[in-house]
Amino acid sequence: MPSTEDRLAIAELLNRMGYYYDENHLDDLAASFTGDAVMSMQIGGGDKVGPFEGRDNIMELYRGAKSTQTDVRRHVISNIFFDTTGDALSVTSYLTLFATENAETTLLTTGVYRDQVLQIEGEWKISRRHIDLDSAY
Repeated sequence: MPSTEDRLAIAELLNRMGYYYDENHLDDLAASFTGDAVMSMQIGGGDKVGPFEGRDNIMELYRGAKSTQTDVRRHVISNIFFDTTGDALSVTSYLTLFATENAETTLLTTGVYRDQVLQIEGEWKISRRHIDLDSAY
């Protein structure tokens, strides 16, 4: 199991990733993934989307979503816990996604992030991410 220091660093990574997207710091968000990261998602139990292979393909998805967004998003990451299976360190966390537009805040969706993280040159990064969203938004 990861040390307390590592747990805090990984939790901060997850929280920063939400902040980076919300505040349009997409280069910082990109740096949170390994170069060969893989990401997929499933929305409301529907068909799996992806996998998106490599940081550039993952960021193409994020940049495309951000470019069409007219509201202000707030990603709230919570219920973070860790599992070790073999050499992989897995992290599961909840997502609560809010949006504000025209001074009205709404809950867009909730979901679960299922991540695998690696430490590279002293920094934790996402190597695999699967997102299970409870509903489309």
